[in-house]
Formats: sequence, structure tokens, C-alpha cells
Amino acid sequence: MRADALRTRKRLLDAAAEMFAEHGAEVSVAEIAERAGIGKGTVFRHFATKEDLIAAIVGGLLDDLIAAAVARCGATDPTAALREFMTYGVDRLADNQALCDVASGSVRHPDVQAGVARLGEAAQALVDRACVRADVTGRDVVLLMTGVYQAAAPLRDVEPELWRRYLGLLFVGLLDPTNPCAE
Repeated sequence: MRADALRTRKRLLDAAAEMFAEHGAEVSVAEIAERAGIGKGTVFRHFATKEDLIAAIVGGLLDDLIAAAVARCGATDPTAALREFMTYGVDRLADNQALCDVASGSVRHPDVQAGVARLGEAAQALVDRACVRADVTGRDVVLLMTGVYQAAAPLRDVEPELWRRYLGLLFVGLLDPTNPCAE
């Protein structure tokens, strides 16, 4: 790829990452192109569809969340590890609306869906070791993380850390009260 094309692609990816983080997956290609200082046609020369662009942006974010889950799988306190993962995940979601959209399943790109499935599997590995209710799944954890963020989002400007309180309340509900390690 030519040097000028590489610079254009970088501007496009940077603009898309910012726009998706701020406004979610619903942001238009025209808005992204405008922020990047390029035409819509240029966007489509680099990415055949808007979903391909979203996949390029959020793929790394999903990989980061998966790595965070995997890194905690061998923890000596698996319940604390699950809580740490969920805290890390909601913190990442709070910085990126598109990641919320993706984690909740609203983006149908095959690469994104595969990434979300891998994230659910990584979360399941944590759930399997933690002292949580038997009906909790990795997919539940991923969706609940987005729910915690969405519940606190309306007050984000006044109480940016409110999601932490909500996550604490939610986590208590995930614990298995019959298991002594959940105390």
C-alpha cells in the first residue's frame, strides 16, 4: 500500500474508533468520513461495508477482553478473579459505546460474532471456577457487564463511577449463597 494510502487508512481508523467509542455502532459512514477528512467513497475503498469497519475497530477490543479473562483463569481465588474481570470489562465498556453494542449482540458481522462467542467462552471458564449460582453462564456475564454500564450511563457525566456500585450489587446476586466460598 502506498504511503499516502496508509496515512489515509490510519486517519480513517482513528476517526472510526473515536466515533464508534463516542456514539456506538449506529454512527454513519458519512460522519466518520467527515471526521477523517476523507470522502465516503474512500471509506468503502478500504472497507467494503460499515460492518467490516466496525469489525476492524472492535476486534482488538474484544481480544483485549478475552485476554483479560484468560489471564485470570488460574487465579487462586476464582470468585475474585471473576469480579476483577467484570470490573475490567465494564471499565472498558464505559470508554466505548461500540464495544457495548458489540457485546450485546447488535452487530452481526461474522468476525464480531465469533469474537463475542470467544469472549463468552473465556468468561465461562471463569464462571466454571467461581462460587456463583449454578445457572450463571459466561454469556450472562458478558451481557450483564453491558447492562451494568447501560444502567449507569445516563448519570455518567455526574457520577462517572456509579457503574462500580451497580456492579457490586449485581455481583452479590451472582454468588451462590449455599456455597461457603461465596461469602
